[in-house]
Amino acid sequence: MYAGGSAGTNSTYRANLRAFEKFRIVPRMLVNATVRNLETTIFGVKHSSPVFIAPIGVQGIFTAEAELAPARAGKNLGVPFIMSTASSRSIEDVAEANGDGYRWYQLYWPASNDVVLSILSRAKASGFSALVVTLDTMLLGWRPHDLPSSYIPFGHGVGVQVGVSDPVFMARLGREPVNQRTKFPYDSAEMDRLYVAGDKDARDGVFLGTEWLKECNSGLFRSWEDLKFLRDNWDGPLVLKGIQSVQDAEKCLDHGVDGIIVSNHGGRQVDGAIPSLYALQRIMRSPKVKAAQASGKLTVLFDSGIRTGPDIIKALALGAQAVLLGRPWLYGGVVAGQDGIEQVLRHTMADLDATLGLSGFTSLNELQGKAEDFLVEIDL
Repeated sequence: MYAGGSAGTNSTYRANLRAFEKFRIVPRMLVNATVRNLETTIFGVKHSSPVFIAPIGVQGIFTAEAELAPARAGKNLGVPFIMSTASSRSIEDVAEANGDGYRWYQLYWPASNDVVLSILSRAKASGFSALVVTLDTMLLGWRPHDLPSSYIPFGHGVGVQVGVSDPVFMARLGREPVNQRTKFPYDSAEMDRLYVAGDKDARDGVFLGTEWLKECNSGLFRSWEDLKFLRDNWDGPLVLKGIQSVQDAEKCLDHGVDGIIVSNHGGRQVDGAIPSLYALQRIMRSPKVKAAQASGKLTVLFDSGIRTGPDIIKALALGAQAVLLGRPWLYGGVVAGQDGIEQVLRHTMADLDATLGLSGFTSLNELQGKAEDFLVEIDL
């Protein structure tokens, strides 16, 4: 339920999926697409496909290997992996699992600058090449499906392992950093029972979880001016995740931002929000954004609603250069661990490859940003 649920009535989640149904591909015939190429270049690095592994937190409640499984899957398949600040493993452990794979770090922006600097330093030292700053989660969205059971793993110390392994954060609490591996399976009701019974580990988990939430979900809303601190202290690509408006996309160009991820957090933050695909369409109609993308000054990625190869083609046609895949690979991991994640990724890329050829194209370059040539929007 935690992964499948979204904000409020789930209307944004449903709208994300429905938006893809409204755009339809017009295939072209008698095109020699015997040989096809899914290669995509992002920030000067060539990848075998436009698929990225989206950052998903608290994976310790889903599988025993938690974030290590998608990190290894990404390495094995050559799929870029994005690690969440809400991970159930440390930055260093996840980087080790990813090995020589390509990885980005997603930041839930801590309230304290000294903690921010420590995390950025650890990420850079661990080989994360780009910083993805999530903007839509300065506080958690209203998720009524979690309320009856008080299902918030962070409150039990699960998904806060980046924090408890951080020397600056832990020093503030008078402690040494700890490289934790959370217990699996996670039982919220049992954790509550242990806490009430006075169990030392359960009470410590609640304490550490609460303190880390004060940092990363503090309710402190940042401003555009605050970006300068991150830009000054991160020398790699800076990517903002959660952009939904044309105005915000254009503002990025004035604040040293290298890329955006058009995303509404899979519908988990604002109920009744614009479908992310529609947001992408609106943003890519901006002459300022299109010019920046064409000149290489702004890279545009997309997530929220990607489920199939045709979905990827539609997002690319509307202007995205790559997409983030989230819930599908997570579900694969729940069913079959790392093997399940790899199967979902392989199947998604195979679906993309087949649909590309059957639509009359040999490479993604032929369709990227060219929705008017082969997509139609219909009424459902």
